[in-house]
Amino acid sequence: MPPAIPLATYRLQLTADFNFEAAARVVPYLKALGISHVYASPFMKARKGSTHGYDITDHSKLNPELGGEEGFAKLSAALQQHDLGLILDFVPNHVGVHFDDNPWWLDVLEWGEASPHAASFDIDWDQLPYRARGGVLLPIIGTSYGHALEHGDIELRYDASEGSFSCWYFEHRLPIAPERYGEMLRIIVKEAGEEHSDAGKQILELVSRYPGLRHPNRKEAPGFKAALMAVPGAADIIARGLSAYRAGPDRPAQTLALHHLLERQNYKLGHWRLASSDINYRRFFDVNTLAGLRVEDAGTFEAIHRLVKKLIADGRLQGLRLDHIDGLRDPAQYFQRLRRLIRDARGPAAAPFYVVIEKILCEHEKLPSFAGVHGTTGYEWMNVITQLLIDGNGLEPLDEIWRQISNRPPKLAPVIKDAKRRVLETLLTSEFTVLTRLLARIANGHYSTRDYSEDSLRRALELYVLHFPVYRTYLTTAAPTEADRKLIDHAIAGARAEWFASDGSIFEFLRDALTMDLIKRDRSTNHSVPRVRRFALKVQQFTGPMMAKSLEDTSFYRFHRLLPLNEVGGDPAAHALAIADFHRLMRDRARHWPHGMTATATHDTKRGEDARTRLAALTELPSDWTSSVARWKTLNAPHVVVEGNMRAPSAAFEYMLYQTLVGIWPASGADDSLPGRLQAYALKAAREGKEETSWLNPNEAYENGLRMFIERILDRERSSEFLQSLETVARRLALLGALNSLTQLTLKATMPGVPDFYQGTEFWDLSMVDPDNRRPVDFAARETALREAEKPDWARLIELWPDGRVKLGWTRHLLKMRNELAAVFTDGAYEPLEVTGRHADHIVAFARCRGREAAIVVVARAFAPFTDSGRVWPHADAFDAAVHVPGYKAEGVQDGLLPVSSIFTHLPAAVIPARSEAAAGQIGKRHAGPAAVAAT
Repeated sequence: MPPAIPLATYRLQLTADFNFEAAARVVPYLKALGISHVYASPFMKARKGSTHGYDITDHSKLNPELGGEEGFAKLSAALQQHDLGLILDFVPNHVGVHFDDNPWWLDVLEWGEASPHAASFDIDWDQLPYRARGGVLLPIIGTSYGHALEHGDIELRYDASEGSFSCWYFEHRLPIAPERYGEMLRIIVKEAGEEHSDAGKQILELVSRYPGLRHPNRKEAPGFKAALMAVPGAADIIARGLSAYRAGPDRPAQTLALHHLLERQNYKLGHWRLASSDINYRRFFDVNTLAGLRVEDAGTFEAIHRLVKKLIADGRLQGLRLDHIDGLRDPAQYFQRLRRLIRDARGPAAAPFYVVIEKILCEHEKLPSFAGVHGTTGYEWMNVITQLLIDGNGLEPLDEIWRQISNRPPKLAPVIKDAKRRVLETLLTSEFTVLTRLLARIANGHYSTRDYSEDSLRRALELYVLHFPVYRTYLTTAAPTEADRKLIDHAIAGARAEWFASDGSIFEFLRDALTMDLIKRDRSTNHSVPRVRRFALKVQQFTGPMMAKSLEDTSFYRFHRLLPLNEVGGDPAAHALAIADFHRLMRDRARHWPHGMTATATHDTKRGEDARTRLAALTELPSDWTSSVARWKTLNAPHVVVEGNMRAPSAAFEYMLYQTLVGIWPASGADDSLPGRLQAYALKAAREGKEETSWLNPNEAYENGLRMFIERILDRERSSEFLQSLETVARRLALLGALNSLTQLTLKATMPGVPDFYQGTEFWDLSMVDPDNRRPVDFAARETALREAEKPDWARLIELWPDGRVKLGWTRHLLKMRNELAAVFTDGAYEPLEVTGRHADHIVAFARCRGREAAIVVVARAFAPFTDSGRVWPHADAFDAAVHVPGYKAEGVQDGLLPVSSIFTHLPAAVIPARSEAAAGQIGKRHAGPAAVAAT
């Protein structure tokens, strides 16, 4: 059996091209690498052709494109044979909608609020303007609704195998409410001229059995459809009679008939741009095709977890990674229910079941203690490592470079605030409007607050959102925690400071609504309890997407001071992290969250883990970087595209491209795919930044200018001088980045937490943001390199370091050590070790210990002084430092000191098994030798 707490996880991105069976084939390799658990992307039934699996359409089925039950059985067998566990990336927050593949969504479109699945979706049925009946907006039309209707893009069809009618807009199915079948069939039979035929009479007789506006109802509809299917010749009559609804440019009567039919449905069709202002169902961020689930509904929770529960009960699932928990109405309630489900599936006496959550923590934010949760997926620790690798002395010069190029101060707060305003005005306007109307309804519901106008409430709520500093609070129906009150009060204070209108008491009302103090039993006022709770809890579901779209998907693409800090869960304006502060964070983590993941690359990261470590080294070479960028701007000035006032790329974006280029430049050999990859990345980055262009309003001239600029500067004939200079800088950074990467890898594998390895990153990971980081992995090459690493020739691997095999060899060694000292690394304490000597600031050292067993970890950082200006692999003798290890016995320790020069024989990192002096026996000889100690 695999351990309950993973020793190391390995993320696999499953697709139709890399399915369950393909995953099963790499299981032996992962076992040999030292992995204990495969961490799989979502594998429930998703939209056809999905490359990520987050657009689930049926939680109750395994994805047939991945091999279905048969393929999953092969993967399960392989995992069991090699004693590996399986962790599923589970999606409780949303499902894929529109198109024709989600049975719940189609049922809601057909039956509206009468559908049993309506409770599963967060739809504000009465929010559509200028409409007599409730409905859900479907922003799926690529042109205006009128244009699509008049040009016949919307077509009414009959499915003879179901006895049902649907309109179709290309691949989107729009079920017709059965209550309209009678009206339609009378028109269809008449249009076909079949009123007096036997089949026509049978159809009309069937219709007459269900008189009234609401018939056939849900209970009657299956019988009606079956009877219609049973009428001989009905399908042919209907096929001919549907011409009464066949809209087209020269068919005004039929166009109007189809329009009237559509207006009487449980949905309203609209242009895709209406989503930002009029959409009335909760989405995943601003993605129209992903609808939020009301997992707080007990029936919905049970239905979407049924398959998961079975997999857990069958012993085929050993852990869950829960996606986007900030989208849930009440995460605390969700985790309580999940813990009960797991206990029911496994029995109360079973070992702990591993659960981690995708949660982005802002600086100084603490993770709430949720039931059964072992920690996060590790974004915060990835950024801690990056900050540790940064040379603080180089940040100020880089700040000045950014100030001069962008004409902006190196301060993030104004950038985020401006981005939030843009997001409120465009992407999330509809969600914000729903909140504003709900708040106004609460205010109008009592005489003491009815004078607050909807416009004033909207402006006050907007200021609150602009000043809200994290992703969300975690209020439940009970009283808010002290931490949540402080967050709300902080944002209210910031909003109030910018309020220049009359009657500032509006913020007291807003605060009381947000904290739900408005409905305390001891208050003299009596506002609506359901409305206040709905508002307060719904605001929490809004601020998360608001922050994500404003920070990660806008500000990160505007603020280019130092790109490795622009990472998920990171702070682009962050400072370097002192070694003492790193130790403090690690001791705290060992006490409170020792089993959360430590990630350095995920499917969500903005750039590859080794591209990030390269760019961190810019802080060691600020002067050289400044002069290089100045030269490149001069050399590439003729390639900039200028049309009127438009400059493509903008000066700030050009600077971002130079950082990106040195981060991803191939360490070994040429990469013919690089120009195309960079152009695709630049287009996404520009649209995400929402300055010169955007997803909603693409600026074709600017985007074409970007493509031309990149094509020109990467053309050897046009830009040979620039490319030679770029390659010189990139080679220098590549070595420093590789050394940083080995430190990063060592820390990830040894600090408190479970190290997570993203697929393929055993070699250098120089990818960019998705979809670039989801490219296929050459596992055959990695398997070959792993066999060679059984007895690694470290000198040879270092000589050929650009090919990445040294990283794989070190990965295998570290994971072998974790397996041999499992208790030490899983549950061991963290003890900082003192370092003395001239280069003490370049060395990070600590011990992990449990009982008498221990491991001493020593790594270096800021390598430029030891590499001959970043050109030569550092020699151990270059490091003048010693680690103080009192109380430990380990190879190389003399008089309580461990000279760094004695352990950095090949790599500037070491992990050394040790024992306390009180323990009997000797250090295991199995750890001796360069592969385990000196070559550590």
